[in-house]
Amino acid sequence: MRWASCLSESRDLTAAVDAAADTIDEQLDGDAHLVVCFVSPHHDDRLDELPGALRERFPDAVLLGSTGDGVIGDGREIERAPALSLTAATLPSVGIVPFHYGVGQAPRGPAGWRHRLGITPEHQPAFLLMPDPYTCDVRSLLSGLDAAFPGAPKIGGLASGGRHPGGNGLLMEDRLHRDGLVGVALFGDISVSCVVAQGCRPVGPDMVVTRAERNLLLALDGGKAVDALDRVFSQLKPAERELFQRAPMVGLLTEGSPAHPRAGDYLVRDVVGLDRGAGAVGVGALLDGVTRMRFHLRDAAASAEELDALLSQHHRDHTERPSGALLFSCMGRGRGLYGAPDHDSRAFRRHLGPAPLGGFFCSGEIGPVHQTTHLHGYTSAFGIFRPRGWN
Repeated sequence: MRWASCLSESRDLTAAVDAAADTIDEQLDGDAHLVVCFVSPHHDDRLDELPGALRERFPDAVLLGSTGDGVIGDGREIERAPALSLTAATLPSVGIVPFHYGVGQAPRGPAGWRHRLGITPEHQPAFLLMPDPYTCDVRSLLSGLDAAFPGAPKIGGLASGGRHPGGNGLLMEDRLHRDGLVGVALFGDISVSCVVAQGCRPVGPDMVVTRAERNLLLALDGGKAVDALDRVFSQLKPAERELFQRAPMVGLLTEGSPAHPRAGDYLVRDVVGLDRGAGAVGVGALLDGVTRMRFHLRDAAASAEELDALLSQHHRDHTERPSGALLFSCMGRGRGLYGAPDHDSRAFRRHLGPAPLGGFFCSGEIGPVHQTTHLHGYTSAFGIFRPRGWN
């Protein structure tokens, strides 16, 4: 298994494809089995030419890709400027199953997914997913895939750059699509691990959810949920209060979560409203199965600290360096959050080494939290590739 990643900032699509493809050919000796392309909306006027241009350069590879408001390649992050990146792999003992589903075409039920893809859970697949945010019911998609392939890694991001339905481009093999979902299932001699950094840090104590209805926290530790929020807020420093007032968050834990949760164990969601009369706190998630929670806040420092902790833990858990990786990062991160480019890509290299890294800035990020796949915001989700059996 070998991976390569490169990026071109040429404003001419043909020149960008040729420059990037030359680099990939050189790094992989012309033997790419999978090519993943991300392209900025600056090339939209010629986007229909992209599948043919890539097929000419990579006649035997599976082609996958998406438009992105920002593009990541060769460990660099180009935001709101012309860019095209290619991340490619030589995968001699890996099955690659590409798929596209338009509006209303996704399979129904676990059996439907397994039949359409021609694989079963016994294949131990991993999935790369790139839906269009305007035309794909992403939550139903993820729920269906989780039911069909429980525990299988699913990582990806929602296409971005388009400002209206039909404005994004999804690349699958020799066609450019403007709706639905594109993706690949990978199985065989490949292992995909995920790091999902949600950009927050906890404040206040863990609390037991003693009463909840739909998306409303009604009672925490036996008292009104809004009173618990007020207590946490009163104990924050002035700067933290300002952050919490601007974007209060909750981290949710379900039954079976660690007794002493760490960064990455919580499913982070927005606080969407308060009802002081009912003592309720509304959150951006249904609360079925949620047993504990903790309030969170988000800022650049918290985001950087969490990402460092998660990548450091991943390095400790995996002795072998990655062969390659893809990064699906929120448009709300990057330079706008950190004040400088390439932050998350640099963090990846600092902890995991100089593995080829590509990706894009998304309208929403896909990644697992405790074996369940979720759609996230303000998140960086990494899919990290190694040969199967390597730790």
